[in-house]
This record gives sequence, C-alpha cells and structure tokens, in this order.
Amino acid sequence: MSDKLVYLTKESPALWRVTLNNPPVNIFGPKTIPQLNEIITAIESDEKLKVVIFESAIEGFFMTHYDFLSPAEETNSLPPGPTGLLPLPDMLVRLSRAPVVSIAKIRGRATGVGSELSLACDMRFASREKTIMGHFEVGAGIVPGAGDMARLPRLIGRGRAMEVFMSADDFPGDIAERYGYVNRALPDAELDSFVDTLARRIACFDKQALSETKRFVDIASLPPDYEVGAEMIVCYASIGRPATQTKIKKLLDRGLHTAGDAETRLGYHVGQINQ
Repeated sequence: MSDKLVYLTKESPALWRVTLNNPPVNIFGPKTIPQLNEIITAIESDEKLKVVIFESAIEGFFMTHYDFLSPAEETNSLPPGPTGLLPLPDMLVRLSRAPVVSIAKIRGRATGVGSELSLACDMRFASREKTIMGHFEVGAGIVPGAGDMARLPRLIGRGRAMEVFMSADDFPGDIAERYGYVNRALPDAELDSFVDTLARRIACFDKQALSETKRFVDIASLPPDYEVGAEMIVCYASIGRPATQTKIKKLLDRGLHTAGDAETRLGYHVGQINQ
C-alpha cells in the first residue's frame, strides 16, 4: 500500500486540488503532517496559483480526528513550523493567510481535524445529504486544539459555537449551512459541478486583485496567532489526562479508528460513553 496520504493535482497553473486519502476513515496523524506541510509550502510560494480545492477520496469521510493509536513521541518530535506554532496549527494558519483562495469541498464527516482544516479554508461547500460537521472532543475529555475555538465563534457566533463544542454532537449539512458553518450545503449531485465552476471562475481573475482582497478580509476576520497556538498546547495536555485516556479507550473498544458505527456516528457514541 502507498504511504502517500495527501495527493496534489495541478489541474492548471492557476487551479490545484488537494485530495485527502487515508483509508478507511481519513484519520489525520503524524505521518500526514509532513505530506500536508509540503503542499502548504508549495501553495504559499507558487506565483501562478490562484485557487486550491481540498477534497476527499474516501467515501463518507472528508477528514476525521487525530490518530489516537500513533505513539505520542511521533507527534511530539515534530518541530514547530515557520510561524513558531506547533505543526498542525502552523499549517492551518499559513493556509488561511496564503495569497490564494482555498475552498473545502466537504462530502462525508468533517469532524475534529476535518472541521479544523475546513475552517482554515476561505470557503466551505458541503453535500447536503452526506456531510456531517462537528467537534466531538469535549465529550471525550479533550480540548479542541488547532484554532477551531478561535475561528468558529468568529464565523457562526458565540452561542452556536458553544453548542457545537459543548454538545460534542454531529451537525448535518443543512444545519451547518443554517448556522453559517459552511457557505452552502448543496444537493450531493450538484456539489462537484458547483465547486468546480466557482473555482475555475476565480482562477480566471487577476492574482494580485485576489490576493490583496483576501489580505484585507483577513485583517477583519482571522484570529491572531496567540489564540491559535495556545489551543494546541492545552489540547495535547488534555489528551494525556487519565480520565481522557479512559474515554478514548472506551471509544476504541466501540470501534474508533475502523470503518463502522463508532466513526460514522461518533457524536452518538461520545454521548454513550458518558452515561
């Protein structure tokens, strides 16, 4: 099997696609980080690139949570990124500020890291029938960690962000659209065509006009680095707590990390382990 978990396709000099491909459920972990970092670096530095689409090759999963089975030292040994932040928040901050337009095309579960990646993109479009958004972490005793608490309240408001985090539940595509979690939730059969048409339209525009417009929108909307950086440190500490490890073990016993009910209904199972 290939060890490549993230694929970059250059559809044209102005339009790239990044495909997430870690079967069976698109878990994100320390092996994904250097591959995604290489792509983020290319996105930042390419002079002709205008639009990048993030999508998934795994049926039912855009991207889920972090890899709870990988040894902690694999993550802890990774150096900070160019921003000085830990690797995952570093990459997401850099993606948010890159002088290109980033679009998350969400089909399947975008929970945990999947939500964090989509929130770091400039726009999010979802399959109405097949998308699930959310953050299960609090229900597992974990503090969310890669900038989601800095980004989501700015996007959907404090009350709704509190509902997402504190309920630790699943939010289907139509509710995600209503809350402003995604730009639009489209019928699944229309999602690909809509995103491709929009991306190609933007890719025809002047790069300087795009990047300078984005820069001023960023000033009004992006959180400062210190808000993002603190989350990841607290997240890692929360995962190491004995009570959290007990909850994670209960989820693993129910089938977390494998294709099945625990992953497809993670919000439900997080509630059950706390009964």
